[in-house]
Formats: sequence, C-alpha cells, structure tokens
Amino acid sequence: MLRWYQARLAKQPLLTASVASAILFGSGDVLAQQVVDKKGLEKHDFARTGRMALYGGAIFGPAATTWFGFLQRNVVLKSTRATLFARVAADQCLFTPTHLTAFLSSMAIMEGNDPVERLRTSFLPSYKANLMIWPAVQAVNFSIVPLEHRVLVVNLVSLGWNCILSLINSGEK
Repeated sequence: MLRWYQARLAKQPLLTASVASAILFGSGDVLAQQVVDKKGLEKHDFARTGRMALYGGAIFGPAATTWFGFLQRNVVLKSTRATLFARVAADQCLFTPTHLTAFLSSMAIMEGNDPVERLRTSFLPSYKANLMIWPAVQAVNFSIVPLEHRVLVVNLVSLGWNCILSLINSGEK
C-alpha cells in the first residue's frame, strides 16, 4: 500500500496529498460521530462528513503540501536544531491560525451559519487544543519524516485531531 501511495505521490504529489486529506478528514468526522458521539448509522450526518472531506481535499491537502515545501526550501538556519525550532514556530504561529480560520469559517459558511460568530466562539478552544499536540508532532515530522510523507503523517495523526476539530466545529465539545 505504501509503495502504491509513493508511486502516486511521485507522479502527482498535490493531487495525492489532497485525496488522502479528503479521505482522512472525512474519516475523522466519521470517528467523531460514530465512536465519540455514538450516533449510529441512522443518525449519521453525512453532509457534515462531506463538508469535512471537501475541506480536507480542497483546502488542507494543497495548503499543507505547499506549506511544507515552503518551509523545507526557505526556513534553513545555521544549525539543525535552530531550523527545526523555526519551522515548528512558523507552523504554529503562521500556518495554524490561518488553517483554523479557514476551517472554522468555511465550515460555518457551508452550514449556513455566521463565520464571524464561529470564529469568536471556536477559534481559541481549537488553537489551545492544537498547541497541546501539534508542536510535538511537527517537531518529529520535520526532523525525521521525508518531505514527501509529511502531509501523510499529519493526516494520520489528524484522524484523532479531526475528530476533535469536528466536535469543536459542531459545538459538541
């Protein structure tokens, strides 16, 4: 499976990362609804899962792929440790707030809700939750994972994180 993924990634990196992101964002929402909320299939909100998959594939996948390439090319300091710290700091201080703003506002718009209100109520809890896990994940990701696999690593860790995001977005936690 990894060999197949790597072949697709080599031919079409942006498309491959986007499709993987769509699948895993949608899967995170399914986990949120079925494992955490225990809604059952008859009460599953398929539109919500679709919105999550759409965001993952259309926005997060391309943005994260581009961002990780940018960091790799442009954030290179004198020492490996300084480079790692700068990349994690840039990721958490620049990319994360942008991603959370895009995520929360686009979800609100797709749901027919006020994006400003959603940002007001959900941005800070989302960002605080993010800071509890993602700096450590990204430190490992940026230090030992090859560039072409970083979005996949984020997507795999995101199965749980997207479950949390989905719950925060839906106002259930």
